[in-house]
Amino acid sequence: MRQNISYVPFREHPARRLPQLLIGLALYGFSLSVLVRAALGVNPWSVLYEGLERRTPLSFGTISAALGVLVLLLWIPLKQRPTFATFANIAVLALSSDVGLLVLPEGLGLPARAGLLVGGVVLNGLSVAVYVGARFGPGPRDGLMTGAAAVTGRSLRRVRTVIELAVLAVGWLLGGTVGAGTVLYAVAVGTVTQFCMPWFAYRSPRDATRVSVRAD
Repeated sequence: MRQNISYVPFREHPARRLPQLLIGLALYGFSLSVLVRAALGVNPWSVLYEGLERRTPLSFGTISAALGVLVLLLWIPLKQRPTFATFANIAVLALSSDVGLLVLPEGLGLPARAGLLVGGVVLNGLSVAVYVGARFGPGPRDGLMTGAAAVTGRSLRRVRTVIELAVLAVGWLLGGTVGAGTVLYAVAVGTVTQFCMPWFAYRSPRDATRVSVRAD
């Protein structure tokens, strides 16, 4: 069953949806730090963050926030409009990923790192379902994808693939970790998100209205 995850205005049941958004974003940021500590390969954007972290004095979370703002500037020619969730995405991910890197130890053995890798991928997919399911709008990177697809007329899949490959290549050249975890993330995270989405997707009264209008 497909879930409606389109934008719902902030004023609609914020007490129900806002905690879900913030918890989902916090878990997402923490999952990124879990994948970094696994040191077996991370998602393309984290490869870029990690590569920049090696080349600059900035923390992983600070780099995440800075690039989030830069990506947001690219929304202007793409005629995308940010929402509350867009800015929450930048702030919460930066904080929670830095906290995760502070509390998670480095230099673990391979069995522990493999466990972190699998757990990080599962947590990442779950957290995406949680925060996207709150339906407050896209984060900076998701908005870049949808905006570029609208302007170019290309499919979301093709645009997302080009963006992810470009980010991965730059991150790898800067020294970010690319490995089995990168492949596992690419293959598994979408499946985990899709599996979890029915549990967390907010069901708006507007959805029923839209259905009834189409039926007429």
